[in-house]
Amino acid sequence: MSRLAGKVAFITGLARGQGRAHAVRLAREGADIVGIDLAGPLPGVPYTSPSRADLEVTAKMVEAEGRRAFLRQGDVRDLDGMKALASESVAELGGLDIVVANAGICIPATWDEATPEMFRDHMDINVTGVWNTVMATAPHLVARGRGSIVLISSYAGKKMQPFMVHYTTSKHAVTGMTRAFAAELGAHNIRVNSVHPGAVDSPMGSGDMQARIQQTAESNPRLGAMGTPFLNDYAATVDQIADAVAFLVSDESSFVTAEHLSVDGGAQYF
Repeated sequence: MSRLAGKVAFITGLARGQGRAHAVRLAREGADIVGIDLAGPLPGVPYTSPSRADLEVTAKMVEAEGRRAFLRQGDVRDLDGMKALASESVAELGGLDIVVANAGICIPATWDEATPEMFRDHMDINVTGVWNTVMATAPHLVARGRGSIVLISSYAGKKMQPFMVHYTTSKHAVTGMTRAFAAELGAHNIRVNSVHPGAVDSPMGSGDMQARIQQTAESNPRLGAMGTPFLNDYAATVDQIADAVAFLVSDESSFVTAEHLSVDGGAQYF
């Protein structure tokens, strides 16, 4: 029997990349998928933004696994909208068991290039958006009497990411949020853990992202090698990140909570 048979998973930022990999993997394990993605222009990012067509592809991939896809275009910064989606999906699918807060943005910029708008957008999406996700869904897990929540942080949430003060700040906040929610939601048999990818081969590396990373590194070459993996592959695949998420939401990790699982090839120690 599939590890997640009969369960329902709520995933943010699933139009493509890591979010899509999580959705397809959890569907393959037997879960129906609820999801939300902006599926439109992201503020200030140097990589290609996701589209409505991307979201539709994810829905088809979930359905190809034989599971239901309850996906909507929306914004994690909109708490009322998130609550409405959670309630609507519970009414449609019968409950909620798993939450993966994956949506986020990343803009390389040196400390003196960063703008108030850039800092605000990282806080609004990467921090408040994650908080909104938990606040909109946790009551339904409480009603279920159990559940698993995974917050996607980063290598930058354990160590730091050079030339990204704003991003590093946001991902450290997610790490702390993991512990805080785990402490209180544990009384309801809800586990809360975080996953910390290093470099990942995903659409976040598209467009001008790589060039922009190189430009910022030139400002202080001593920091440019930080985050180099110990393994031969420089970047993880999206499926390798999804493997970690699938473990944390399954019963195989039934006594694991407030944990911060790195999938970075050792990069946090370089």
